[in-house]
Amino acid sequence: MNKVKTIIRKEWAEVFKNRMVLFTIIFLPLVFAILPLIMLGIGDTLGADDFTSEMPAQFTGMCSADLTGSECFQVYMVSQFMLLFMLTPLIIPINIAAYSIVGEKTTRSLEPLLATPITTSELLLGKNLAAVIPAVLATWIGFLIYAIGAGIIVSSPNVTRALLNPMWLLAVIVLGPLLAVMSVNFAIMVSSRVTDPRAAEQISAVIILPVLLVFVGQISGLFFINSTLILVFSLIIGIIDAVMIYLAVRTFQRETILTRWKS
Repeated sequence: MNKVKTIIRKEWAEVFKNRMVLFTIIFLPLVFAILPLIMLGIGDTLGADDFTSEMPAQFTGMCSADLTGSECFQVYMVSQFMLLFMLTPLIIPINIAAYSIVGEKTTRSLEPLLATPITTSELLLGKNLAAVIPAVLATWIGFLIYAIGAGIIVSSPNVTRALLNPMWLLAVIVLGPLLAVMSVNFAIMVSSRVTDPRAAEQISAVIILPVLLVFVGQISGLFFINSTLILVFSLIIGIIDAVMIYLAVRTFQRETILTRWKS
């Protein structure tokens, strides 16, 4: 593990020099936490008695009996933005992992690294953790800010319980890290094949599209996220992660990379 820790420290020392990466890690979770809080503030001050006519019938049926119409509408509004917390562990690792291989070519640090006795698995594990840890911590901190803010803004304890139900805790604590691992390994595969850091970031951003489609589907009322879907998504992403890790190791061919980049 000492070799893996060395890789992590090396990655952080290089990556965090990039102001764009720091901006993404610090401000993206804050923005995603503030947006639902703004909606909560708006909903808490409306004071209407019944908003059920403004909501899709599917969502109205999901509201518990202890919620009034206005409280159910408040939960409905905020639920549209909760999927933003699933974008954070996808977006942040791309900025880190996409640079992790191809970026080292521009700094001439890849060749000496590959010449060390570290194995490919140890190298990729270190690069994985270096990108996943900041993304997961940023997601959890952003959600914590949202949870504290919701407790302060919302006047009804019933709404607070509905907003902080186990479904979203499961999504943030379990599904979030799984999404981060998927994003990192996809970016590493891309980074191993291209020769330009900007191209690596642009291509790696494709991994965000599935979550964006889910976000659009929920806003348009095609479906609504529930505990069953979160569990299914977690299982599917877990399987995809295993495949991604295997492919990342197979794609990362040390000799080929060194030969291609000797220029």
